[in-house]
Amino acid sequence: MNVIASKKMFLFEPAIFSSLKNFAKQQEEKLGVNLIDLSLGSPDIPPHDMLLQSMSELSRQPSSYGYTLTGSNEFYAAVARYYLRVNKVNLNPETEIVQTIGSQEGLVHFPLAFCDPGDYVLTTNPGYVAYAAGITLAGATPFYIPLDESNGFLPNLKAIPDDIAQKAKLLLLNMPGNPVPMSPSIEYFSEVVEFAKKYNIIVLHDAAYSEFYFSGEAPISFLAAPGAKEVGLEINSLSKSFSLAGARVAYIAGNAEMVAIIKQLKSNLDFGIFDPIQTTAALALDHAEEITAPLRRTFAQRHATLMEGLQELGWEVAPSNGGMFVWAKYPYNLDSVSFAYKAIEQTGVLMVPGTTFGTEGEGFVRLALVQKDELLKEAVSRLRTLTI
Repeated sequence: MNVIASKKMFLFEPAIFSSLKNFAKQQEEKLGVNLIDLSLGSPDIPPHDMLLQSMSELSRQPSSYGYTLTGSNEFYAAVARYYLRVNKVNLNPETEIVQTIGSQEGLVHFPLAFCDPGDYVLTTNPGYVAYAAGITLAGATPFYIPLDESNGFLPNLKAIPDDIAQKAKLLLLNMPGNPVPMSPSIEYFSEVVEFAKKYNIIVLHDAAYSEFYFSGEAPISFLAAPGAKEVGLEINSLSKSFSLAGARVAYIAGNAEMVAIIKQLKSNLDFGIFDPIQTTAALALDHAEEITAPLRRTFAQRHATLMEGLQELGWEVAPSNGGMFVWAKYPYNLDSVSFAYKAIEQTGVLMVPGTTFGTEGEGFVRLALVQKDELLKEAVSRLRTLTI
């Protein structure tokens, strides 16, 4: 049988994560040392005991195994309580929140709901890989906004030509970001709202790392900016903040008219999430302060260890006060893909090449804070031995 993929499939490149891990496994025996995997941003800290107990008890109930169809009222009410308590933002749980099967699903399907072929989508370079996948799936055209280092790596809206802004339908933002963990301000988000109103552009802010901050106050929610709900939405996931990555539960909140359109799309694509996951997610949101505080302390220490260690090696590290990653420029004259493989070959340390996230990532690597402090110190020690 001659199996031929659709033409659209040729627009999607294979993810580099699998090839990096396969190469690393081949090198592990040759090096005679254990790998230190800083590639995938999958939390290594288990969920809080109350969440484990909740999932265990609920999963044993026979009544838990029917279709849920959509997000539960319990889950939506918990999201609304969380936003009011943490972000001082009022949300209507019935009309201003829609559940997604993790933020990846929500991000990839989002452009389908609002963009036609030829519409422009504004996003960043470098930026999270799911944004490009969603733009491609919708047949839209990306326009990449530079991240202005002199402005704290915030996307420079002034760099968007007027004719592009006039044709844009959607603006995708992510702060603290992946891979660049820049932090927003209320002033910046107010600028985003004014920009969106001027050009009639929908804004989606990816707040997946909103609970990962290392000092001071939490990152600002986009929905806290005056007028934000008039122009857009915020997507947030429980994957990182509550160590529930495998549970695949997230939500989009904000503009009611936009939420209704997403609900319509999702009613044709999928059913709701397993009910014990929804109930446990609601429990997590209602106990967010208790659950996330110790996680922040752990990741703050890891961030300091890795950032300071790399700086001692002569690497340039993007300043940050949050997120789950370190974005670093290595001091070698080698492209980022070749460097990532060379680092595995010589040290057994896995990092993601910067160009995975866009052309502007050349010369950089992304390192995830997903190993204990001692292993991060070991990773820095191993990287000191690189000979390039």
